[in-house]
Amino acid sequence: MENGIIGIRQFTILVTLFTVGSSILISPAGLTAEAKQDAWIAAILALSLGLLTVYLYSVLVRQFPKQTLVEMCEAIFGIWIGKIVSFLYFSFFFLLAALVLRNIGDFMTTQVLPDTPLQFIIIIFLAAVIMANWHGLETIARAGEIFFPWVMIFFCAMVIFLLPQIRLIQLEPYLGGGFTPIIRASLPFIGTPFMELIVLLMVIPFVNCAKEVNKAFLVGTAIAGLLLIIISLISILVLGAGMTASQMYPSYNLAKMISIGGFLERLEVIMAGIWFITIFFKLTICFYASAHSFAQIMKMKEIRPLLFPLGMIMIVLSIVSYPNTSYFLNFVSKIWFTYACTFGFLIPVCMIGAAFIRKRV
Repeated sequence: MENGIIGIRQFTILVTLFTVGSSILISPAGLTAEAKQDAWIAAILALSLGLLTVYLYSVLVRQFPKQTLVEMCEAIFGIWIGKIVSFLYFSFFFLLAALVLRNIGDFMTTQVLPDTPLQFIIIIFLAAVIMANWHGLETIARAGEIFFPWVMIFFCAMVIFLLPQIRLIQLEPYLGGGFTPIIRASLPFIGTPFMELIVLLMVIPFVNCAKEVNKAFLVGTAIAGLLLIIISLISILVLGAGMTASQMYPSYNLAKMISIGGFLERLEVIMAGIWFITIFFKLTICFYASAHSFAQIMKMKEIRPLLFPLGMIMIVLSIVSYPNTSYFLNFVSKIWFTYACTFGFLIPVCMIGAAFIRKRV
C-alpha cells in the first residue's frame, strides 16, 4: 500500500511542520484569552505535557514496531473490535483534516482574499494536497526537507525584525491571576496540536530507522513547541495581552507591525508564508492518515482510488463543519480538548494496558 520509505531527519521535519501547523496563527489568541500575560507559561506547561503524550505513543511504537495504528488496534483488540476502534480513528483523522482545511478558507477569505468564494479557496488548496498524496509519503517527506529551512528563515527574520518593538513591561504582573488560568489555558493547547500527533502513528512504520524514531518524534515535537512558545511570547511583548486575545490571528497582525528604517514595513507575507507551508503539511498528513487508515480497514491494496472521493466529501464537511469563526473558537476552547483527549490519550492508554494484559496472560 505504501512503498515509500523516509529517513529520520525527514520524519523529524514532518513532525515539526505538523505540530506547528495552524497553531502558529491561532494559538496565541487562545492562550492569552485565559492566561493573559502568562500565556507563554501556559505554552511551556502544554509542551511539557505534550512531550509526555508523545512518550506514551513511543511506548506503543516499541511494543508494535513497523505497525500502523490500525494494525495495532487489530492486534490488541482483535479483528472486529479493532476495526471499530480503527474506524473511529479514521473519523477523527478525517474530521481533523476537514477542520484544518476550513481554517485555510477562513484565513484567506478574512485576511487575504475577502472577495473570493470560500469554496474556491478550499478546492484549490485541497487539489494540491490530493496531488501530494497521489505521489506518496516519500515525495511528501522530500518536499518537507525543501520547505523546512524556509520556515525557519522566515520565522527567525520575523522575530529579529520585531525586536525593536518589544516591551518587557507587557509581561507584568507575573502570575497575576495565579496558576488556575495558566492550567485552563494550557488544556486546549495540549489538545491542539499535541494530542493530534497520534496521526503520526500512521507514518512511523515507514521510517527506515526504527530504533531512532521515538527520539525523532520527541525532538520534532520539542522544536515545534519551542517555536509556538516564542510566537506566543513575542505576541504578548509587542501587541500586549489584551490585543493578542482580542484578535483572531494575532501572529499575522504581529507581522504587520514590522517597521525597519521607514522602508521595510508590513511584512505579514512572512507569517503567511510560514503558515501556508506548515498547514499544508499538516493537512497533507491528516489526509494521508485518513486514506491510509480507511484502506487498511477495508483491506485495500491501494489508496489512490480513495483520494478523490474522500476529497469531495471533505470539501462538503469543511464547509458545513461550523457556520462561523465564533462557533469554531468556542468549539476549540471548550469541546475539542475532550474530543482529542479521547483519541490522543484515553484510547492509547487502554491499548497499552490491554497489550500488557495480553502478554502477561
